[in-house]
Amino acid sequence: MQSEQMPAQPEGNDGSQESGQNSQDIEDFIYLISHDVRSSVRALLELPNWISEDLEEAGFPVQGQVAASIELMNRHTSRLDRMLVDLLTYSRIGRMQSVQTLSLDDALDQVLEEIDLPTGFVVTRDLKALEVTMGNRDILTLLSALISNAFRHHDKTWGKIHVAARMDGADVVLSVSDDGPGIDEEFRERVFGAMITLRPRDEVEGSGMGLANVRKIANLYKGSASVVPSVYGRGCSIEVRIS
Repeated sequence: MQSEQMPAQPEGNDGSQESGQNSQDIEDFIYLISHDVRSSVRALLELPNWISEDLEEAGFPVQGQVAASIELMNRHTSRLDRMLVDLLTYSRIGRMQSVQTLSLDDALDQVLEEIDLPTGFVVTRDLKALEVTMGNRDILTLLSALISNAFRHHDKTWGKIHVAARMDGADVVLSVSDDGPGIDEEFRERVFGAMITLRPRDEVEGSGMGLANVRKIANLYKGSASVVPSVYGRGCSIEVRIS
């Protein structure tokens, strides 16, 4: 299977090249800041535990309000770390990878091996052995974001997720459906914005970057991403077109 190194930005006229360079500079900045800040955040995650262990060894067990405060600190620091990871992922879309013709079935298998799918959820597929030509990391980011979105925003601890693909002319149309609460029509465009969650962050794990990554990947490959009715009736489906 042949592959080619993906360019940082597509070619265009002078105006588009300047805009592309500005976008590249911003994403380089996001990458550097996220990478460097994350090392400090990792230290903030570890230090409270080290302090607790030292106090325990000294005969001063951490309990009550102090233990609750440390737990709260860990929860917020973990959330910040998740945001930085997702910002790094966002900055890497379309970069540092090769464009290949990839099997959707193989990509989904890899994602399901790596993702922390709750035991109550069942994933089915109808991918028709289709292949897609795109960055080898981008396809994994796309599928991981779509499946994670389906179970993280579900209103039950169990559910169904269906991954399907079809050809529409020369385009591959990929969809991930769930049987969750769905998305109200007034929010169906907003959910693709960066750092957007429709529920309080204390109620749902995630940074609000998942569907922003999906939209960015779709746009990169001259396609689109939208919310459509779910195959289950209840819930929603995120449909991604790759040209």
